[in-house]
Order: sequence, then structure tokens, then C-alpha cells
Amino acid sequence: MRKTYRLDIEGKNRDRLLEASKHDIRKYVKRERSRPLPVGVDFWDFDCKFGHDEASAAVAHFATLMGLIDTVVQEGGEQFYVEVVTKHGHRTARPQGEGEGAQAESSES
Repeated sequence: MRKTYRLDIEGKNRDRLLEASKHDIRKYVKRERSRPLPVGVDFWDFDCKFGHDEASAAVAHFATLMGLIDTVVQEGGEQFYVEVVTKHGHRTARPQGEGEGAQAESSES
């Protein structure tokens, strides 16, 4: 999904346009995650870019997209560009001694 969302459409409430854009992004992600996984793939991952326009878009983590959108709105931006591209995700094993499991074991002693 590659799309520029405008927040300054005449006759439309800015807050409703903001919520509609967020809903559109969430709907796309939900639809992509519900697709069947190919063999050897653990989950659907997303490559994301965000910016005021397509030329200024920079790589962003998916979890930060909604916060970035809110930042643009607070700054009074009239539009923003979002690119969310689905890719195959592969889980990697955590090294021994790292993560929450190691902390739980040491606190039980």
C-alpha cells in the first residue's frame, strides 16, 4: 500500500479524515495478516516508510506509524505519505541467557 493522505479537503472535518486514514492502514494490515502463509514463513512482516510526501519518506518501524501520523497532525501538516509493503517474516531463536526467561529464573532463586 502506497498512499498519500490529505487532511485539508474542503468540506471534510480534519479529525474524521485523520481517523479514516488510520482505519484504512489498520484495515490493510489486518487483511494482509489474514492471508495464508506460504511454506517456510512464520508470519507476515511489513516494510514501512513515512513522510510528508513520497520524496521525503524515510524508513519507519510499523509500530511507530500511528505516532508519526499524530506528530504530523500536531505540527499542522496538510498531508502525509505512508508506504506499507508486506514481506515474509522468519522467527529467529533467542540466544541462551537472554530475554525474559533468564530474568525469571534468576529472580526465583
